[in-house]
Amino acid sequence: MTKFFLVLHVLAAVVAVGPVTVAASMFPKALRHAHSGPGDGEALTTLRTLHRICRVYAAVGIAVPVFGFATASSLGVLGSAWLIASILLTAGAAGLLALLILPAQEGALAAAETSGFDAGSPGRLAMLTGVFNLLWATVTVLMIIRPGSTTGV
Repeated sequence: MTKFFLVLHVLAAVVAVGPVTVAASMFPKALRHAHSGPGDGEALTTLRTLHRICRVYAAVGIAVPVFGFATASSLGVLGSAWLIASILLTAGAAGLLALLILPAQEGALAAAETSGFDAGSPGRLAMLTGVFNLLWATVTVLMIIRPGSTTGV
């Protein structure tokens, strides 16, 4: 059962988190492009699509920690320092996405659609997205290296 949970956990991470990191990273550049050509329908469509990808795959991404907890429980490593650190970093990344990145994208998109363009800084959004991606990269490294692990998996 452990291997089954591990496969689901890794698949969920690749399928859900991958698209969010890519789409969120592309959003600030698309926003800059939309700023440079107000009223550009194609730029607005790109922004809407990238935001939708982030929103939908963020919801799907809930499967990652669910299967992660199932895997960790079956391995008996729920108290391991590397796992606790990963859980905290994952919670931080999820909070950053839900509380800062997605609302900033929504605000920027709403401003772009009304051609008001007082949507905040694309640079700030790029910075937040970079931190989000760095958190996920750190979690990935911890999941692979698992410092101090003796499970042999």
